[in-house]
Amino acid sequence: MTHRLPHLATRIFNAPLVIHPAKAEIAIAALADRLGISRVWRADQGEMRPLMFDMEDEYGFAEPGRTVVSGYDNIAGVARIEICGTLVQRLGELRPYSGMTGYDGIRQNFVMAMDDPEVKAVVLDIDSPGGEVAGCFDLVDLIYGARGRKPIWAILDESAYSGGYALASSADKIIVPRTGGVGSIGVVWMHVDWSKAITTSGLDVTFVTYGDRKVDGAPELPLSAEALDRFQADINSMGDLFVETVARNRSIAPDRVRATQASCYMGAAGVERGLADAVMAPDAAFRALLNTLA
Repeated sequence: MTHRLPHLATRIFNAPLVIHPAKAEIAIAALADRLGISRVWRADQGEMRPLMFDMEDEYGFAEPGRTVVSGYDNIAGVARIEICGTLVQRLGELRPYSGMTGYDGIRQNFVMAMDDPEVKAVVLDIDSPGGEVAGCFDLVDLIYGARGRKPIWAILDESAYSGGYALASSADKIIVPRTGGVGSIGVVWMHVDWSKAITTSGLDVTFVTYGDRKVDGAPELPLSAEALDRFQADINSMGDLFVETVARNRSIAPDRVRATQASCYMGAAGVERGLADAVMAPDAAFRALLNTLA
């Protein structure tokens, strides 16, 4: 199992994420213990406490790939596409697996459902804190571009934050339960600095590079001010893309979306902000959609 941890670390550290901060902290704390990182600090200098966490269950290390018979459920003419857990670019599964959902599987399911003559409408059944930036906004544009062909509803069970909300915003309607939530319209990038740990262990790391910026962000080195400025500019660009995408999808002024400052809103508060259309339990929302098709 441990030979896969470095690969997972590269998908969390030093990569932009559209994920709820609480979920990011869980993943970071778990990885820190497995990778020998003794202390992790937030940007506000608060220490991130270690958590008991089963990486095998969460990230699917316990068992190899499985055979999936179908990618979505057709319920009375409505294709239900399940989107839950952490979102990743490529999972190789048509359904959520071990706490993750792949943008690749969502895309394939959505395209098949839109082309399925037995499907009259599509439901994005979402309960996700978000995940990777890579692959997210291309999928959002795909779903948004399909509006008008068939009704597309995002029915949350229970919440859609960050990348999960980006997907929800691409639907015609967003229905959130009263204890569910929407928002977290922001981007996070986390740099891990191993330089002191390497020095303490008696090791020296020498980089031989071509290009002054080749090793910017390398965990073996402290993050320079110049590198931080460049990465901040990239994150700002991604954040602007997120804001503009939600503004387009929800017909909201970009300044209103930006003013949320990545806050999360529960139930009715999300509707008041224009981030959702109604507060309703998932089963009631599904029946409401069926009534529109009768």
